[in-house]
Amino acid sequence: MEKKKLLYITSEIEPFNQLSTISNIMSHIPNQLAALGMDVRILMPRFGTINERRNRLHEVVRLSGINVMFNDEDFALTVKVASLPNSRHRLQVYFLHNDEFFKRKYDYRDENNRFYEDNSERMIFFNRGVMETVKKFGWAPDFILCSGWMTSLVPSYARTAYGNDPIFSNSKILTAVFGKEYEGTLEKDFLKKAQLDEMVHKNKIQVYGEGSHQELLKGALSYSDGIVIGTESIEQEVLDFVQKQKNNTFDMKNNDEKSMAIFNFINDFKPTAKGA
Repeated sequence: MEKKKLLYITSEIEPFNQLSTISNIMSHIPNQLAALGMDVRILMPRFGTINERRNRLHEVVRLSGINVMFNDEDFALTVKVASLPNSRHRLQVYFLHNDEFFKRKYDYRDENNRFYEDNSERMIFFNRGVMETVKKFGWAPDFILCSGWMTSLVPSYARTAYGNDPIFSNSKILTAVFGKEYEGTLEKDFLKKAQLDEMVHKNKIQVYGEGSHQELLKGALSYSDGIVIGTESIEQEVLDFVQKQKNNTFDMKNNDEKSMAIFNFINDFKPTAKGA
């Protein structure tokens, strides 16, 4: 029987970077699922804080030449790869990079702890870059698992701009929910840029609101088939929204045997049709 394919998209994973509890909680999942028979590929941003030499990153030549377009601009995408350390299953982590967005000494905040004004553009670049990279793989995932606010637009893009693409049209989408990762909102024209030059109708993206952490989560959940509760420290507004969604939900903190439990959750659930 052919292995089921899981695309794992995350903003962080040990040992490459540790920005929040996401890195610790979710880093074991790819290995667990691979051990149980899934074909797993991991995509994440190549932040400037990730040391290429120490982590043995190298460019993937066959994925060169991808350009990411939004806001009437064209951004070059470089894809690098490294093996996930201590993985018995030779799992590959693909790092998406652009010098303008990710060649910095800090991840989300500058040296004065100020949230970067272009974090929304960095997210849009990464999210569309994920879609284009997976298309270039020619690898249609059965499941897409998104972890971290930086991945929030992927569920909507997979159902709108890329919804008719055979690479994504049959994918089941899951979003992992964690506690608040930042305060405030994204830049005021975030939603317009997120439309990808009108590839996504504005009514389909309005659910993301002004780009607060809560709104990004709710937007992602609106387009998701399943939900993974990653931690206890989740905002009540988000928990209330999760309950209203009536989605298949896996609560990691209440599962002692997480390895088999999350495999069964992902492998067996039968989602209802979604779309905000």
